[in-house]
Amino acid sequence: MAEDLVGRVGRLVIGVRGGELAGEIRVVVDGLAHYYLAYSESAIPAGTQVLVINNRGARRVDVEPWPATEGL
Repeated sequence: MAEDLVGRVGRLVIGVRGGELAGEIRVVVDGLAHYYLAYSESAIPAGTQVLVINNRGARRVDVEPWPATEGL
């Protein structure tokens, strides 16, 4: 399932504080909710929809806001 996470969209249940200060993401896979520690370079508030861009293993992933808001 680890390889299935990259490219999935989930929602932050605990906001990411940025850097190595993790939040928590809820991702639904095959109808079941899974929870992972989520990391991002910058802070992202709880409730934000995010895209998984990297799987660190051990239930840790890197995320970015989705849809991307850069350039707005």
